[in-house]
Amino acid sequence: MDPGYFSALAALAGSTIGGMTSLVTAWQTQHAQFRAQRRQHDIERREELYKNFIEESSRLYADAYEHDKADVSNLVKLYALVSRMRVLSTGRVVEEADQVVRLIIETYLAPNKTLRDLEQDFVAREAAMDPLRDFSNACRAELPGRTF
Repeated sequence: MDPGYFSALAALAGSTIGGMTSLVTAWQTQHAQFRAQRRQHDIERREELYKNFIEESSRLYADAYEHDKADVSNLVKLYALVSRMRVLSTGRVVEEADQVVRLIIETYLAPNKTLRDLEQDFVAREAAMDPLRDFSNACRAELPGRTF
């Protein structure tokens, strides 16, 4: 084989390998960026879902102390949020959300409370003081590395 052809083929092979390396590196970089963006979007979506659940359940929990009849349409939104969690969240988060819903329903079924009754209830049951504590802790554990 003529040495000129050998040099030309070597240069062509080097150029091809360099181009392919560049292409593969660019593809891997874009793929990694896409996965990171998708993961970030998923986390933001769950954070928004948890925020909505906390706001809605807090409102209903306070309402349950003042009223002994639950408005079913209010509970539907809460159940919808829990159902969305079943799709997006871990089992522990869903279990804790179910516990919060049960507590709200139990509070609606109990007699109305005055401020003095609440004070006694808070002393008797720590859960009454912060019914969302376990739920919040489960959410925090599910979203590691997040700064709150």
